[in-house]
Amino acid sequence: MSQIYIKNTVSKEKEEFHPLQEGRVLFYHCGPTVYWTQHIGNLRGMTCGDLIIRSLRYLGYEVVHVRNYTDVGHLTSDDDEGEDKIEKSARKEEKDPKEIADTFIDKFERDVAALNLAEPTHKPRATEHISDMQDLIQTLLDKGYAYTTDWAVYFDITQFEDYGKLSGQDPEEKMTGAGTGEVSDPQKRHPQDFALWFFKAGVHRNALQTWESPFTSPQVENGRGFPGWHIECSAMSKRYLGDTIDIHMGGIEHVPVHHTNEIAQSEAANGVKFVNYWVHNEHLLVNEGKMAKSEGTGITLDDVVEKIGDPMVLRFFFLQAHYRSKQNFTEESIENAKNEFESFRNRIREISMQAGGEMGEINSEYQNKFVQVLADDFNIPEALAIVTEMLKSDIAPQDKLVTLKEFDQVLGLEVERNMVAMEKVTQEDIQVQIEKGIPEDIQKKMADREKFRQNKQFQEADDLRDEIEKEGYVIEDSKEGPRIFKK
Repeated sequence: MSQIYIKNTVSKEKEEFHPLQEGRVLFYHCGPTVYWTQHIGNLRGMTCGDLIIRSLRYLGYEVVHVRNYTDVGHLTSDDDEGEDKIEKSARKEEKDPKEIADTFIDKFERDVAALNLAEPTHKPRATEHISDMQDLIQTLLDKGYAYTTDWAVYFDITQFEDYGKLSGQDPEEKMTGAGTGEVSDPQKRHPQDFALWFFKAGVHRNALQTWESPFTSPQVENGRGFPGWHIECSAMSKRYLGDTIDIHMGGIEHVPVHHTNEIAQSEAANGVKFVNYWVHNEHLLVNEGKMAKSEGTGITLDDVVEKIGDPMVLRFFFLQAHYRSKQNFTEESIENAKNEFESFRNRIREISMQAGGEMGEINSEYQNKFVQVLADDFNIPEALAIVTEMLKSDIAPQDKLVTLKEFDQVLGLEVERNMVAMEKVTQEDIQVQIEKGIPEDIQKKMADREKFRQNKQFQEADDLRDEIEKEGYVIEDSKEGPRIFKK
């Protein structure tokens, strides 16, 4: 089992990873709020989590992975203002909130399956864990960390020491909340106090999804209302993983509010540290700008597939940037990824033909390199570079195939689907098939490449393939012989 180093958002340093239980990792990943189709920025975050989990498993750990669905309580502002996002969508579409949630959970499931994300161990929905949330809120009330107004139950941040330890932000410097807008609760004690439970009262008197609760308000009977967004993740994490977990992941945008609030309420209620390693992925940009539905740049997987055909191209694109780095999505960048991925698949087919249906052994030198970069804060771009280097090396094609299959446990590119099982191709089988308009110098390089292939000079053949592709042509190897096309 390899020693891993993880960049912890709290310390801002790479820390040596020590799980709570030897060989086992408790991993919580903030899932989507299911009121619309997730854009590819959200899907990048999910893919980053998938790559980390695959890496942990490859490095010898069992991972208990929880990724939730928020289907109630996430308001249009992360600071407890506005309308429930799902109810807003339901009113607009004239549908039931559950119908909205079901629709977009199904769409999300199809999208992550298309991107080959591994199934989580648990996929809880917030609406299935109301009693868990109420129990946690009651504990906070009993311990003096929470208070009740006519409109809501709030967490009192002044009672929790070091409230901003994740974000490094002084709560007094961010005066949002009470008194800053006409919808704010006038009984809220501090601007940064956050809602644990909203009563069906005040601005939420027309809420569509509500439950009875043990909390009291003069505005409603039986404490009827709905949970705040932040308490949901704390309750579901506690339910499936326990009071303290190893890794909590989410988008960088969750640091100042959502994850800061999770820490406060979880540690106040449970009396122990909530998370040992906080991991946050950076944003996916579009043309160097923000990707967001509200900005009109909420590009979906369907939008991308319409242009590039294969959703796995997008996964390949995501592999090219570290999870802690921003990545810029443009028409040019995804087109480049499409061409690179096609070259990658063609190379796999070519090596399969060279191997002639035989499988070799995992190359230990490249495996050691691969493990080393994964253990260094899950450096997937470097891992992909090692795969490319390995494919171009002079090791036997049989060894390349089995090593590639081994590495694909992490990359998730379904490389086996692109392997060609066939007998070795003889000289008599080779027919260099040229599309009209291919320049003579490219045709000559193509013919020279075939000679190298037949002489088992695979490094030289690969070098010529690279030269040809850099000049704008795609090689496709088949049983009938190689073909070449203009990109």
